[in-house]
Amino acid sequence: MAGRRPGGEQPVTDRVSQRNPWLVLACFLGVVAVVAVVGALAAASAKDVYARLELPLWAPPSSLFGPVWTVLYVLIAVSGWLYWRTDGETRGFAAYGIGLLANLLWTPLFFEGGAAQAALVDILVLDVVVVVTIVLFARRSKAAAALLVPYLAWILYATALNTAIVTLN
Repeated sequence: MAGRRPGGEQPVTDRVSQRNPWLVLACFLGVVAVVAVVGALAAASAKDVYARLELPLWAPPSSLFGPVWTVLYVLIAVSGWLYWRTDGETRGFAAYGIGLLANLLWTPLFFEGGAAQAALVDILVLDVVVVVTIVLFARRSKAAAALLVPYLAWILYATALNTAIVTLN
């Protein structure tokens, strides 16, 4: 049969196109929401911790983080979904997943663990992983890659802020 692989297995493109794309988008939003919820739970004392830290003059108010992260998490989920729609490669999804894990770890390290230096190492890893993810996603979907650019800009800013906090405290 045309379009089938030896052994009767359907090509990946056939399998992906048979899945409901809106259900898959909901799955991406759900996975990213788990990361956001873990971050929110770990950040329960963030406002107090942030207020006690010696901060650089260019540090944003703590009230800015929630709205910014809400937008970024939606962009991250939609980016992953757009990449999936292209029958994305395993390497791209691996980088995406590693990035979500590094993102998930930062808030508990920084706020609950009081480990600003470990959080700095984590966010440096996240910076690299997001760049790699953008490069891999761009091979198949410029839109998926572009949606990660604001995220990269924000985490680079957060890296500078984390570095300043480690230095000042």
